[in-house]
Order: sequence, then C-alpha cells, then structure tokens
Amino acid sequence: MNIKVIAFDADDTLWVNEPYFRQTEEEFCKLLSSYASQHELERELLKIEIANLVLYGYGIKGFILSMIEAAMNITQNTLSIDVVAQIMDLGKQMLNQPIELLDGVEDVLEKLKGKYRLVVATKGDLLDQERKLKKSELNHYFHHIEIMSEKDDANYLKLIKHLDIRPEELLMVGNSLKSDVMPVLNIGGHAVHVPYHITWAHEQIEGSVDNERFKSVQSIKEILNHL
Repeated sequence: MNIKVIAFDADDTLWVNEPYFRQTEEEFCKLLSSYASQHELERELLKIEIANLVLYGYGIKGFILSMIEAAMNITQNTLSIDVVAQIMDLGKQMLNQPIELLDGVEDVLEKLKGKYRLVVATKGDLLDQERKLKKSELNHYFHHIEIMSEKDDANYLKLIKHLDIRPEELLMVGNSLKSDVMPVLNIGGHAVHVPYHITWAHEQIEGSVDNERFKSVQSIKEILNHL
C-alpha cells in the first residue's frame, strides 16, 4: 500500500459514543412506559430518527428533536410540558458527557504521527463534533478535520481532492461498514474496520466485505501490523 493519509472516524472509533444514545433511549422509554412497551417506543423512535436525518442530520440535537416528536406521536399529542423538559434534559446530559477515549487510540496516533498525514473524517453536528474533539485533547495529532453531513462516495471524493491525493493513497479507519468502509472502497481507497460492540441499527449492513483493499481487526492497535 502506498498510503499517504490515514483518516479516522471519531464516534466509537476514537471515543465512546453509541452507549450514551442507548442509555438515553432507555430513560426515554421509562418516561413513556405508561403509553407503550419498550419495543414499541424504540421502534417509533428509530422510525422518526431515520425520517428526520434529511432535516436534522446526525447528532444529539437531532436525536433530542426526534425523541420529542416520537413522544408526541405515542401520546397522540397529549405530551406534557414536564415530559418535554425531561427529554431536553436527557439531551443536555448527553452533550455534557465527558470524552472517554477507546483503548489504544492515543498510542496508535502517537506511533503514526509524522509517518502519515492523519485526519479525522466523521459525520454529525459540527458544533458537537468540534466540542468532542477539543475535549478529547487529540487535536494536535491531526492535519485536517472533516465533518461531513453524510459519509458517501461524493463526500469522500471531496476530501481526497482537498487533501490533494489519489484515492489509493487514503486509508480510512472506522467502526461502521456502511459509513467508513464501503464508500471508501467504492472510490478506490483502502479501509480498515474496527468493530465496536454496539452499532446503531441504521449503520448496520448485511453480508460480508470481499475486497483486497479491506481489512478487519478487533482492536485499533492491530492496524499498526498492517502498515
């Protein structure tokens, strides 16, 4: 591999993220347990979240609005202001969560810095992702930060153009096959999948990946063995 740039996903690749969504979802279901079962509430919330992606994009703020909308639907618009306030508080708690780096992340970045250009390629709310990156204290490792509205072929091609490299000179590292692996392979880049133990339903895909430019590892530390 003639890799010049290594791009890292942020949420659940560099630091913990999805468990906070799951914990908040559990609290949301408790708040509305008198109206519907946990399964019904989770199904309604997921449906609303996916429908709202085109309006709000990814991130906690869109999740808060989706929780409120799902609660209104479940309660047939009889949701009390008190419950709305509690849902907003759940969202604010998420926004104020400390950053917990995943095992091995800083050691890997330290070993790769200077040998490759390192970038963050993530998606989500701009302000929230910038806040998390600042809290992580990892900024100094990265040559460039790219926060996308969606991780698709077109946006990865824009990133490659901005970095002034060829597709085959990019290696993307991330926990999502749908967002971090498939689009990069589609445009001719390399990708390493580092699975996280929790994956949002919308990020899951069926089947396996068969591509000579793809590798799967169990820990981010293992990528050092492939470079």
